[in-house]
Amino acid sequence: MTILLVGLGGFIGAITRYSISTMISKSFPSTLPYGTLTVNLLGSFALGILLGKEVSGELTFLIGTGFMGAFTTFSTFKLESLKFLYNGQINRLIIYQLLTYIAGIMLAFIGFSIVH
Repeated sequence: MTILLVGLGGFIGAITRYSISTMISKSFPSTLPYGTLTVNLLGSFALGILLGKEVSGELTFLIGTGFMGAFTTFSTFKLESLKFLYNGQINRLIIYQLLTYIAGIMLAFIGFSIVH
């Protein structure tokens, strides 16, 4: 049953990530990948809430591992970072890295604090 919950959550999370990321990227064209940044920051906040609520069992597999695992995207974040590096866009790389890591940790903490 666990693997089905993770798979279902992952399926929904991936579709949601693609939809939000595409919508944001089209709405706010920029050299910074705001679509990926948005889903990763939303994911950080949501995971903070999930941790703060101390959700366990099957719901953790469905939402935490499945949905949030597919909704957030560490690999795309790294690929976009490498593209900045490869193209010599060091300032954009630094801004993107700092925004993602610092804001992600802050939003996870805020999400956790709201419900805990």
